[in-house]
Amino acid sequence: MPDPAVPPTPPVPLASLLAREDLALRQIAGPSGPGIVIHGAHTSEMSDPYPYLLGGELLLTAGVHIPEAAGSGTYFDDYVSRIVAAGGAALGFGLAPVHDTVPRALVAACEAYGLPLLEVPPQTTFSGVARAVWQLMAQARHAELRRVTEAQQSLASAAARPDPVPSVLRQLAQRVGGWAVLYGTDGTEIATAGRAPAEEVRGALGELAGVVRPGDARPSPTSATDTVTGTHLSAYALGAGQGFVLGVAAPQRDPADHAIASVAAVLLSLLTGEHQSGTGAARSSALVRLLLGAEPEAVAPLLGAGRWLVVHARPEAHAPDPVAASALGAALGSPLVDLAKDVVRVLLPADREPAAHPGWALGVSGPVDPREWPAADTQAARALARARATRAPLVRHGGRPALADLVPGGEAEAYARALLAPVAGTPALTDTLRTWLSLHGSWDRTAVALSVHRNTVRQRIARCGALLEADLDDPDVRMELWFALRQL
Repeated sequence: MPDPAVPPTPPVPLASLLAREDLALRQIAGPSGPGIVIHGAHTSEMSDPYPYLLGGELLLTAGVHIPEAAGSGTYFDDYVSRIVAAGGAALGFGLAPVHDTVPRALVAACEAYGLPLLEVPPQTTFSGVARAVWQLMAQARHAELRRVTEAQQSLASAAARPDPVPSVLRQLAQRVGGWAVLYGTDGTEIATAGRAPAEEVRGALGELAGVVRPGDARPSPTSATDTVTGTHLSAYALGAGQGFVLGVAAPQRDPADHAIASVAAVLLSLLTGEHQSGTGAARSSALVRLLLGAEPEAVAPLLGAGRWLVVHARPEAHAPDPVAASALGAALGSPLVDLAKDVVRVLLPADREPAAHPGWALGVSGPVDPREWPAADTQAARALARARATRAPLVRHGGRPALADLVPGGEAEAYARALLAPVAGTPALTDTLRTWLSLHGSWDRTAVALSVHRNTVRQRIARCGALLEADLDDPDVRMELWFALRQL
């Protein structure tokens, strides 16, 4: 079973919650320490809480669901194992009005499965615990955003100095509390900043840089990470095929550290002369020719690739901004980046294999020729919607031949327009219907994918059924609608 995903929120150390004197919580079982963190609080009296957990929660219960003979069977083992399987971070058991003490069998089960168990005293309400968790999360988020914002400003100022490359490296090393190095195209250290690590770590970082440096006959990732003797290593390829690499060795690696290093990578990509190879001029020429009426396949050779991928990406916690979009493009290895209202689109040569990017949900099209760029854009959008609904970091469009390929395109489009005419004028309805069908009729996942309430999804689907005069519970109807929606 894959590890459950946790929400894209700053984690809160369980110790910080236990330190709140107003809550008077007490840990009575399970592991403890700074490494135990929670991503939220959820109250449930279900005997099987698995379907209701996203992962990382402090689950709160008063034990209403516990049967009278639970202590003599496997009830508590089953209950705790399901929490652990769902990714629950800890369990809080409230005393009174149902139980005067925490059941011993529950304590033993939490100890056996390594699940922290907290005793919640009668005077502490579950809503009070949840509010405290959200307050701590808000404080952590504010501190994280402030740190990243201050780092972005200092890095931008450093890039404007007369010695920009060493200045950016110094700021990066200071902000992450480690060592930063710029490797040349031949792997030599061009410039460094910060306290140099041990030779073992230094050598490992150099090898990691070789992993992301473009090769002659192999596609290379745009970033890579490793850990050696407790030091976290990161390497970022600069620009599209330049050969320069940024290396970072630091005592920790969290989303804020990654965001700061990504900004530095973008700045260094510009400072190391990305236009030296002529790619900047070639892109400008391609853009001018497109604006003057040239076909995509005619200008694509100027961009240096024959087949392409389209990537749609969206941050997990906030709307994308220009710095984040540029950083993502640099990480994926392409300067062809488009920042829209809520999504970043990247045009990527097909020989560059996109990988999951921390903090982002990615949808990747199949490889296409330039004349198929619009179709690939649609594929990437659908893949991104599925990635967000399933909380997967990356989803690829499936390229297998389909039955729909047997129907001529013109006939399929005409059929689709006729069938969907009653709802085609309302994009919210068609988008909701498409997403709901792609997720097998799941209200919750559709709500997540569209960033709306599940009741809104229910209302829209009911409206679609009424307008289309169709039974949306009928699998044949769903199949026809799905076929039609794919043609639009």
